Amino acid sequence: MDIRGILMGLAFAAMWSSAFTSARVIVQAAPPLTTLALRFLISGIIAVGIARALGQSWRLTAVQWRAVLVFGLCQNAIYLGLNFVAMQEVQASLAAIIASAMPLIVALLSWAVLRERLPALGIAGLVAGVFGVTLIMGARLSGGADLFGVALCVLAALSLAVATLMVRNATSRGNVLMVVGLQMFVGAGALVLPAAWLETWEVTWSPALVVAFWYTVLVPGVLATLVWFLLVDRIGATKAATFHFLNPFFGVVIAWALLNEALTLWDALGVVVIAGGILAVQLARAKKAG
Repeated sequence: MDIRGILMGLAFAAMWSSAFTSARVIVQAAPPLTTLALRFLISGIIAVGIARALGQSWRLTAVQWRAVLVFGLCQNAIYLGLNFVAMQEVQASLAAIIASAMPLIVALLSWAVLRERLPALGIAGLVAGVFGVTLIMGARLSGGADLFGVALCVLAALSLAVATLMVRNATSRGNVLMVVGLQMFVGAGALVLPAAWLETWEVTWSPALVVAFWYTVLVPGVLATLVWFLLVDRIGATKAATFHFLNPFFGVVIAWALLNEALTLWDALGVVVIAGGILAVQLARAKKAG
């Protein structure tokens, strides 16, 4: 892996993890599903507009259209929708920790459902990761974390893991921004009816809300997704997924620094164990793929 690939991976992990902090700010002041649908619409317009200006085509392959639909529904509408709703009650750091377990869920499903063999290092990583998540969730739940919100975060991570398995061989093939933008439109369309049915437009306006919304639109919404696709095209999905081991660190530290969320010894220990487990799983899969 070259230095450019490493920098792209670090940038993706930081941007992906920061989305939980900005989302926490948003959902404390505005309806989550309505705001998320609006974010997807704006992000989609920006991404598709830039894609067309760069000469990228609407004509995608069947595999690419499948990726657009699957990720648009599972990642954007379900994964982010559930997380946005959950973070009305659940802290950003806990949501980020649960979401960061997604690579562990992918590995577990690959072994249990697809009968994919996992080396001893990968099995040890799975065990460590599950232990780390259990450690943090046990401490947080005993400290009063909202059980329903935690359950929504778990379902969200499961949805993204299933989507990842369904389209794990898909590539953008030069239409990166177009694929990203169309996924945003799918997510926006899927959230319109639930948002209209479940929510009313009540917003507590503040500079923090405006900054958090536009940051979410531009950075996690467009830039992070773009960097991820470019990273996968550059080094492959298996190696790119290795950078997920940084997500627990970034997620907890950013929420602590910007939102003043508590950081306990159990959190720190659990994050280290989870990160080690994710790294072990991804290194084992990368070695197997190589």
